Amino acid sequence: MLEKIATRSHVAALALVLVVGVLGCRSEPPQTLTIYSGRGEALIQPLVDEFQAATGVDVAVRYGGSSQLARTILEEGPDSPADVYYGQDAGALGLLSREKRLASLAPDVLEAVEPRFRDHDGRWVGTSGRARVIAYATTRLSEDELPDGLDGLTEPKWRGRVGWAPSNGSFQAFVTAMRAIEGEEATRDWLQGMVDNDSKSYRDNTPLFEAILSGEIDLGLTNHYYLFRFLKEAPDDLSARNYSPRAGGAGALVNVAGVGVVDSSPHRELAHRFVSYLLSHDAQTYFASETFEYPLIDSIPLHPLIQPLTDIRTPDIDLSALDDLEGTLALLEQVGAR
Repeated sequence: MLEKIATRSHVAALALVLVVGVLGCRSEPPQTLTIYSGRGEALIQPLVDEFQAATGVDVAVRYGGSSQLARTILEEGPDSPADVYYGQDAGALGLLSREKRLASLAPDVLEAVEPRFRDHDGRWVGTSGRARVIAYATTRLSEDELPDGLDGLTEPKWRGRVGWAPSNGSFQAFVTAMRAIEGEEATRDWLQGMVDNDSKSYRDNTPLFEAILSGEIDLGLTNHYYLFRFLKEAPDDLSARNYSPRAGGAGALVNVAGVGVVDSSPHRELAHRFVSYLLSHDAQTYFASETFEYPLIDSIPLHPLIQPLTDIRTPDIDLSALDDLEGTLALLEQVGAR
């Protein structure tokens, strides 16, 4: 299987080289590829610039929230200028797929990525992964002291010691996954238990992680890569580590950023080439080394402290099903998680 995927990666790279050659021979003005990106400019623009330099294609990127841009494509209908939709979570991609607004991708592109990280209908593919973890202060806790699953965090011993970021999109995707896995009632009970246990709220994951380091809290629910962003600044003096719940479940969710070709794209060939580029060795190495996400093709080395995907007890869930953001927001409002 590894050889098969590696071969496909080389095929994708060769296809990109061929595109460069073909475009270089054309005399007409360069075409413009329009990308709607729910991923931030600081993370993605370097890749866009590389693709543009390699192909000579003009690339225009509209940045915004993943859900917002997905709904914009639906509202624009067949007149949408978008060629590519690049979402930071699978839920928004699932919405576009179910509305038949994404074109089918080539089998070799889809098969380069594990089935759990791509659309079952073949309309989008994951480009990088992020794992939900419990980050904890190593000066005050050991991994053995942490609960097997997230239910344990509602126990009295953790009162006022846990941080979360209910307004953060990744947290909301995790809650949506919990609703799908454990049901509405169980999810409401867990959220209410966390609120009643005086969990501390933060606007996003960066101040949450800073609060762990400062001693304001002992642990927090976050994405795995925040640890590595802080390690990059202080590699020898960081008293925090990640823990993936031993019991698995929603607390061990691995979500993906992913990409699809908009069905009304007038530049489908170029759009498909951009999708292939995001699964190339160079792009996947960028995700692993610069954004500290999980590369989704094999043979890309990980940071030694990042837990391999094969060791995480990820829940059995169709990531496309994580599109009911409205239901999650309503639930968070009901329990007072802000």
